[in-house]
This record gives sequence, C-alpha cells and structure tokens, in this order.
Amino acid sequence: MFAVVVSLLVACSQPVRPVPGWESSSQLILVTVPDWDADHGSLSTYERVHGTWQRRESAQAVVVGRSGSAWGQGLNEIPHEGPLKQEGDGRATAGVFRIGQAFGYADHAVTALDYRAMQVDDYCIDVPTSPLYNRIVDTRDADPAIVAGSSEPMRRDLLADGDQRYRLGFVIEHNVQGRAGSGSCIFAHIWKTPDTPTAGCTAMDSAVMERLLAWLRPEDHPIFVLLPQHEYTARWQAWKLPSPEANQAPVDP
Repeated sequence: MFAVVVSLLVACSQPVRPVPGWESSSQLILVTVPDWDADHGSLSTYERVHGTWQRRESAQAVVVGRSGSAWGQGLNEIPHEGPLKQEGDGRATAGVFRIGQAFGYADHAVTALDYRAMQVDDYCIDVPTSPLYNRIVDTRDADPAIVAGSSEPMRRDLLADGDQRYRLGFVIEHNVQGRAGSGSCIFAHIWKTPDTPTAGCTAMDSAVMERLLAWLRPEDHPIFVLLPQHEYTARWQAWKLPSPEANQAPVDP
C-alpha cells in the first residue's frame, strides 16, 4: 500500500446541492459512522415506496477503513470540508455511489446483479500510474508492465492464506474515472472478524452480504451511501435520504 495522504479541505458556506440522478433509485444501502476517524458503523437498507424511503430491516454492524472514512469520487459534489480519499490512506469512501458488479469465489451467486466469478489471475489494479488503475482485470490478458506491483488479488483464498473476505462482495463505484491516486478497489465484502477494520472497504457478516445480494435489483438503480453521523444530519434533506429519526434503530451485533 502507499503512504497515507489525507487532504483536509477548507470549510466553506457553499449550500448543499441535491445528488444528481438520485430520484431514479428505489433501493438504498445506508452506512453511518460516528465520525471521520471511526472504523465501525451501522448499515441499514431502504426501499422507496410512493416517493418515501421505507426501512427494510434492523441496522447491522459493519467495519470500515482502519483510519476511518473520507470523501470519495461518487455521484455527489464533494463538500469543502472533511478529508479527501487518497490511495493507501486506509479510509473508506464517504458519499453517494452506484452499486456495481457483484463478485465472489463460486461460479454462481444468488443475485440479480451482474456477477463475476473471480479466478486466480484476477487482480484489482491499485497502482496509480497504471492505465488500468481501479479496474479488476485478468492479468493474463494485460501487458505485464501495466499490472506490475498490484497488491490486490481477488482470489484471496488462493493467494492470501485462505482469506475468505472476497468470497462474496460487490463493487462500490468510487473513482470510476480512474483519477490517479484518488483511491481504488473499494468494495463491500465479508469481514474477517467483527473487530477487524478494512483498508478502505465496508465489511460485514457473511449472512448480511448474502441478504444484500439477493435483495439488490439493477432495475431499481441501487445506491450505496456512507456518511459520518454529523454529515448525515446536515445533508439528509438536500440529498433526499431517510430522516435521522428513521435511522436510529438499535444495531444488530
């Protein structure tokens, strides 16, 4: 991983603007964390019914980046306060993101999302200078020079001492433009343990992941949102999120 670089932006009174395309989404995965530096949080799911977000089930515990979270490159305009996601900073991406491809070790998964069965040669390229930065690629089909140095094998069970964290997961579409150094390989996946934070992803119990994948429907344009609690309180109305009161149920361990 690369050196930790966290950019703190100057506070500004610019008004919060609505998230582009938000009105088209009918499924929401919402993660809130206590503050920018927290490595844990809670996950809730919502469906939009007649224009109103309705909660599906009780909140579930998740872990996020070992250094907390930072604004990512997603659907929302990046506010002028708070840390900005950088490669190797150990922070999860905050903001509003589309949900991309599902992935895992098995040939098939119970999900309506596009699913990719990972192979031993599949890597997510985390080298900022590579033209394939922030893409999952079959390294057999790529020029060795542009995938050299990538430290993110997708078959961690085969190449990282049996690690099961990528047995099931999905892509959080951060930095889809592949801006060098802005962070790569941001996923939702299974946690190692409930007390083990990630390098920048959001991780959860395997049963929670299985329910999410079975529930998500591409035609409903599902959205993933992660925010520190104070940012959520400040932005939920402008960003058309569920009210804070609707997101205060106890978290299931």
